[in-house]
Amino acid sequence: MGTDGYISPLSERYASKEMQYIFSQDMKFTTWRKLWIALAETEMELGLSQDGKPVITQEMIDELKANADNINYDVAKAREKEVRHDVMSHVYAYGKQCPKAAGIIHLGATSCYVGDNTDVIIMREALTLVRKKLVNVINELAKFADEYKDLPTLAFTHFQPAQPTTIGKRATLWINEFMMDLEDLDYVMSTLKLLGSKGTTGTQASFKELFNDDNEVIDKIDPLIAKKMGFDECVPVSGQTYSRKVDTRVCNVLAGIAASAHKMSNDIRLLQHLKEIEEPFEKSQIGSSAMAYKRNPMRSERIASISRYVIIDALNPAITSATQWFERTLDDSANKRISVAEGFLAIDGVLDLCLNVTNGLVVYDKVVTKRLMSELPFMATENIMMDAVKNGGNRQELHEKIRQLSMEAGKNVKVEGLDNNLLELIADDPQFPMTLEELQSAMDPAKYVGRAPYQVTKYLEEVVNPVLKDNADVIGMKAEINV
Repeated sequence: MGTDGYISPLSERYASKEMQYIFSQDMKFTTWRKLWIALAETEMELGLSQDGKPVITQEMIDELKANADNINYDVAKAREKEVRHDVMSHVYAYGKQCPKAAGIIHLGATSCYVGDNTDVIIMREALTLVRKKLVNVINELAKFADEYKDLPTLAFTHFQPAQPTTIGKRATLWINEFMMDLEDLDYVMSTLKLLGSKGTTGTQASFKELFNDDNEVIDKIDPLIAKKMGFDECVPVSGQTYSRKVDTRVCNVLAGIAASAHKMSNDIRLLQHLKEIEEPFEKSQIGSSAMAYKRNPMRSERIASISRYVIIDALNPAITSATQWFERTLDDSANKRISVAEGFLAIDGVLDLCLNVTNGLVVYDKVVTKRLMSELPFMATENIMMDAVKNGGNRQELHEKIRQLSMEAGKNVKVEGLDNNLLELIADDPQFPMTLEELQSAMDPAKYVGRAPYQVTKYLEEVVNPVLKDNADVIGMKAEINV
């Protein structure tokens, strides 16, 4: 069934329902109302009065709480057409439902009181969901690394064959980057503070008026609001808004995760080309509309594609932060409501894909071993040379001879299309007192992976598993992939 207008692929194809709700209108406007309740409660508790009578009563608070969730969007929308101001439209609509409290809603506050505080609350909720998914990706990769810690594979530098590693060790490189992202995320989350209620230029002038210059009382406003909203504190100083550098820091975390995911997806795509490792491929999945035999790494490609969007998207809040004027300008608003939300929706889709792919990676160990064995004679030349030196050979002469024989074998492989015959060439050379059988017996791949298996075990036990243990309550989720 068609639609009349544009629908973002982030909501239709990629982002989860949980993340979409966090950035929904319901989440936004119910949070506004919770903030208005917190402000009114705070003012009541601090004894706001006029002529000896309380300005705010418990009856008003109860009325506000009774209508916190049933938002009358139709009234707010109609009002906004008249006044062109979203906050005042919702103050008006809330007042229509709460006639007793209508006069004290938003008392002493500016629009950023609800707008900015809600943005921080939403970002913290979104980071919590991102964190949960990130931990689960790390968990899946940790299981994979442990399972394949001993399986030798050809390593690559410059995508040229290099000294062997193991499949599990390579996976720890992916894990390590995600672990760095988790550290960054936890740090940024730990620094998130509410704006509080600072007034139009951050001076709290309205509260100076409301509370008759009583600094001791006014100092209690922000801590009380923070506590009611589940935060430890509010920012110590601000203009009208919280510093837009906060958005920059948050989106940089998302970009970091995207970079890690992109790197992993590139490796998987290259390995799938080599037919060594494949992402999950469903029974009825079509790889190509033209070539029926193809098994394209579609999900890894999608990880790379969306990750690039997140990485570039992080420039938006950075530039917005840099270009704010004095206590505030409004050129941030339209940009941040798009860039922050879509950055989160996009990284949510990336992590779901990562979780899906890492949960079902397929390893073709015979292909892995075959490719390694085709290159291993080159890797083994140093050991062969050392053995020949022990038998009385000259190291410099043997090095030159092996270089010449390696070039000949390389030509046979690359130019003639033949198998690697380096071992045969060495066995036939009188400078090397070793039979072909002796040389072949030295071709055990496990001898050439160094400490890779040990490194995997040590890394998982000392670095990764303690984090997974501390986060056991969020482990075990599965990702729903729409396409």
